[in-house]
Amino acid sequence: MRNRTRRAGRATSPAVRAAALAGATALALAACSGGSGDAADPSAAAEEGGKLTVWAWEPTLEQVVEDFEAANEGVEIELVNAGTGNDQYTALQNAVAAGSGVPDVAQVEYYALPQFALGESVADLTDLGAGELDGTFTPGPWSSVNVGEGIYGLPMDSGPMALFYNEEVFTKHGVTVPTTWDEYVAAAKALRAADPNVSITNDTGDAGFATSMIWQAGGQPFQVDGTDVTIDLNDEGSTRFAETWQQLLDEDLVAPISSWSDEWYQGLGDGSIATLTIGAWMPANLESGVEAGAGKWRVAPMPQWEAGEEATAENGGSALSVMEASENKELAYAFLEYANAGDGVQTRIDGGAFPATTAELESEEFIGKEFPYFGGQKVNEVLAESAANVREGWSYLPFQVYANSIFNDTAGQAYVGGTTLLDGLKDWEEASASYGEEQGFTIGE
Repeated sequence: MRNRTRRAGRATSPAVRAAALAGATALALAACSGGSGDAADPSAAAEEGGKLTVWAWEPTLEQVVEDFEAANEGVEIELVNAGTGNDQYTALQNAVAAGSGVPDVAQVEYYALPQFALGESVADLTDLGAGELDGTFTPGPWSSVNVGEGIYGLPMDSGPMALFYNEEVFTKHGVTVPTTWDEYVAAAKALRAADPNVSITNDTGDAGFATSMIWQAGGQPFQVDGTDVTIDLNDEGSTRFAETWQQLLDEDLVAPISSWSDEWYQGLGDGSIATLTIGAWMPANLESGVEAGAGKWRVAPMPQWEAGEEATAENGGSALSVMEASENKELAYAFLEYANAGDGVQTRIDGGAFPATTAELESEEFIGKEFPYFGGQKVNEVLAESAANVREGWSYLPFQVYANSIFNDTAGQAYVGGTTLLDGLKDWEEASASYGEEQGFTIGE
């Protein structure tokens, strides 16, 4: 599965930006609940049958849909790939604005969910059964679907971060795999000194990666309380990340290669890109896209800001949400529960997805799985431990889709020498705050 949460360089359409405006005006209102009125009974709805339209790009859902239809003979599901990330969000918001063509269920990445929840485009699932699922999912994904007082999706997967590294490169040059970020900077210098063609990683300015790093560093730059939004990209965690990463930028130790490009895949295969600090969904991407790296790559815990710590963060991941416009919310929720908390979970794991459910992450079968691509390493041991150590307290902006779209125009200038990362984050803060104020939010620092 390729879970592209990083859309920093893509312009956001007026339709998507409208979601933030809708969110601002809707914040003062009680969120609509799909379970109002009579007691909800998703199981009965599944038995009764009906038609659903699901918009999602995640490939393992194809088998899940087939299995759900087979288990519920009267159910017919149309699975539509309306685009990945922002492409789908644009189409989704256009449909919402037009009042027609809205699917019953949509895949929404965690960073984008608050924007759709506050705009009342997605339904509160609390009374449909989601209110009983506390503890079913790991803390990071579960907190991401809880917006205000409502639950606006069920976690489909998660992206607890780890260090993916080319063991062959580190061994060849006698460089120790880093356990702290200071060691990571030292390793970057050692690898470059040993081979001028080797970069410890690639980065051209990525909002998703930057916020994940700030998250792990203990930063909480985005806080939301009703229509009051605080943006502080000068807090301790943000500063810690910026100052550390600036060392790599100043010495040109990071390859200026965009992730998911042909050059990126080539670098991962030939060893010129030595590490990726990325979400737990990455193994399947390496296996399918970097055949030349088979047997060379390994996974280690995410480097720490202080030696001895075990804090991690999320990078990527999506929920399935029921659209408020759906006329079949109970059946839609029954599908969500099957796909994300029922039998569909194992189906998706078998297809290469990384789960967000605690039961699977703690199972001996999952943790003990050996990965031939990674030299027989039990990769999930590392990834499951990371999922348990995600720092609590993180939140996204209610207009994070827009904020991410302007990252390269602001903070991203540090990657091309136009400013420092510290100053770039300040520019990002100011531009995001201005947009929030235009949409009716009260912005503080």
